Amino acid sequence: MKFLYVAIIVAFAMFSIDAQKEEFTKGTKPLLEAAANAKQAFEAHGGTKLKGIKTLVVKGGVDVTVQTQSLPGGFSTVISGEKYVLDIQTAFQSIKQTFDGTNTVSSINGITLPPVTSLGFPMLPRYGDDGYLVSQVSGKKKGKGFRLTAPDGFYTDFYIDEKTGLISSYESAYEMNGRTFSTSIEVDKYKVVDGISVPERYSQRFDLGPITAYASFKAKDILINSKIDDAVFSAK
Repeated sequence: MKFLYVAIIVAFAMFSIDAQKEEFTKGTKPLLEAAANAKQAFEAHGGTKLKGIKTLVVKGGVDVTVQTQSLPGGFSTVISGEKYVLDIQTAFQSIKQTFDGTNTVSSINGITLPPVTSLGFPMLPRYGDDGYLVSQVSGKKKGKGFRLTAPDGFYTDFYIDEKTGLISSYESAYEMNGRTFSTSIEVDKYKVVDGISVPERYSQRFDLGPITAYASFKAKDILINSKIDDAVFSAK
């Protein structure tokens, strides 16, 4: 009787251990896949060369569509470390947002976009840095992907091409002034600059509450690690 009692306890303990292993495997498998996808994307876009980006300048043309109205214009993104300038100019509506390392200034009162350096492609060079967390994507979109979350809480869900490992699309949602906004990007073409694959043509959707806007970007100039005067980031 004593032997039977011990056998039951041992069997129950082994069952519990197996169940815990199975639950652990179920929980960690998506995370391991996300980590592998993140590493693949990082390497596909340049690896150590991508990590070596200190400054990034992208300039070109943009077509912005709001409702049925199409507005051609130009854009420029200038990034140096955490500092940045985002400038989109059209005949009807323009927006410029600047971060000088301390202060963020937007040309449109009451509207501040998330940091350029905490969303999309500019986040990718920070892969592996302290405070940047990789996890599985939580959206309904299918395919190989991963989420990269910055220390400030902003995140991007990246989806990668099965064959090349390059980012095919990415999306994010964020809250500003108590309102939730979302954005998504489809990359049509990359340009290799100094061994780094940078988006050259891409389309972006902005869901801004009651307004949905679309923008098609085509970069003409892409500069990596060029010298940038700090005056460019002046918030004045």
